[in-house]
Amino acid sequence: MKILFFGRGVIGTQYAWAFENAGHTVEFYVREGRKAQYGSHVNLEIWDARRSKKDRLVKQKWLIVTHEEIKENHDYDLIFMSVNPEQVSSVVKYLAPRVGNATVLFFNNFWQDPQSAIQPIPLSQIVYGFPGAGGRFEENTLYGGLYKTVQFGTFESEPTKRDLEVRKLFIEAGFKIMVQKNPQSWLWNHFALNAAMEVEVLKSGSFEKVISSPEALAGIGRNMKEIIPVLQAKGSKLDVMTKVISDLPPRVVGFLMSNVIFSPKSMTYALVAHNHTKVGYAVQEIISEARKHGIKAPRLYDVESLITE
Repeated sequence: MKILFFGRGVIGTQYAWAFENAGHTVEFYVREGRKAQYGSHVNLEIWDARRSKKDRLVKQKWLIVTHEEIKENHDYDLIFMSVNPEQVSSVVKYLAPRVGNATVLFFNNFWQDPQSAIQPIPLSQIVYGFPGAGGRFEENTLYGGLYKTVQFGTFESEPTKRDLEVRKLFIEAGFKIMVQKNPQSWLWNHFALNAAMEVEVLKSGSFEKVISSPEALAGIGRNMKEIIPVLQAKGSKLDVMTKVISDLPPRVVGFLMSNVIFSPKSMTYALVAHNHTKVGYAVQEIISEARKHGIKAPRLYDVESLITE
């Protein structure tokens, strides 16, 4: 399969590396001027959970191919789209006249309706999924990691031929597929949890400070309690993780996250600690939805002034 990755971000770069190792052709589209800035290779220092524990750390200089335009007569089988949610509209606007017959993998965290967001790209060419990866770039080195599991879902009654082809691509590259029966609600729940963490990041200044503080982690539970009515007003079903975090006492949530999910020796801790993503967008989206429905969310409103453009 010939695959084009939109942007040379943390998520796309790691999956591109995995797919090339599985025998596929991978290339990157970057904005004008970025090709020279990025260079012809990426230094990888990543944890690959598909491997045995003793072989998981990968350190490699990986040669890449980048382009600064997507030709309308291209021969890509798949366009891999994993960008920040606030970038989706501009990416779709650029891609729409250049999609051709390629499948577009919408591999994004998103709060709005993804089916509306990707128009005018034909819905019949879209596959919906969600990554299991993270990390950050420092200079030209990517510090990150790949989990074995990735999420997929469809808004059709049955997966389409394109759905099955993309899932097969991941399976043959050593990933495990988890299918979400209600991908919209799953995305909303995940986005809400991300916003709950962002509130604490805005208050403390970094992801690393949050996951190193039981009190800040307890705050995530308190934030989720405020976001639950917003999810319900939006028509979302609550998933297991959302229910657990919102039902347990906040200090219990903080204890469990500190000692289990974000234990200093865990891969999750390492990936989130490396996360330097600009925060605030998810919080603002939830705040806008809360105001739309007249829902009180004081913990979220209190950090609104800390959100920068």
